[in-house]
Amino acid sequence: MRARWTAIVTALLMMAGVAQAQDRLVVVELFTSQGCSSCPPADALLGELAARDDVLPLALHVDYWDYIGWKDDFADPAHTTRQKAYARVKGDRTIYTPQMIVGGTDHVIGYKPMKLAMTIEKHADTAEAVDVTVTRNGNRIRVIAQPQGNVDGPAMIHLVAYRPESTVDIRRGENRGRTLTYHNVVTQMVDLGAWDGRGRHTVSADVPGDGPYAVLIQRTGHGPILGAARVP
Repeated sequence: MRARWTAIVTALLMMAGVAQAQDRLVVVELFTSQGCSSCPPADALLGELAARDDVLPLALHVDYWDYIGWKDDFADPAHTTRQKAYARVKGDRTIYTPQMIVGGTDHVIGYKPMKLAMTIEKHADTAEAVDVTVTRNGNRIRVIAQPQGNVDGPAMIHLVAYRPESTVDIRRGENRGRTLTYHNVVTQMVDLGAWDGRGRHTVSADVPGDGPYAVLIQRTGHGPILGAARVP
């Protein structure tokens, strides 16, 4: 039954992606763990979103499940810190897995594909606050941020490295005996500097290897994601 429901919602997500203009890249951050038994459906749904051009799904594996018999080799304490910061901004005292945060503002707790689809559509229908252009020359990238109106405060520019797909045999913990595939696993998030949000802003940086990478411009203090782009 769950597989059938997932297929229906996935179709709705894909149809919504076709209907939307490709100007806005909606960022979806999934906080997850290999040690969490309720996470695999959300992990699979993130994989479906990875096929869309208008959505940038990112899996941030947290480390607070590691003590229950299985250490997540993708887990990073920085991801836990980021999730806690989102919770503080929202006024929540508790963090969860799985949890998806859309556009840096809207929280979807648990496996709720229909709510996620509607939230993505809402963000896709909202004008992007900052137009982000990224060009690449070898291992050097150039990021241009152009406000499309009043940015209303300073922002941080993040460079995100991620692994498109990785399959893991889980041998212990709540998911013991399962083979799970993860998508767009974040391996590093680096700050490229602050921007006051006023006027056109340019920053350059080196990136190791071929990527893939993405650039996020986010209001300082774990606020909304104002603009995003994949690195070519």
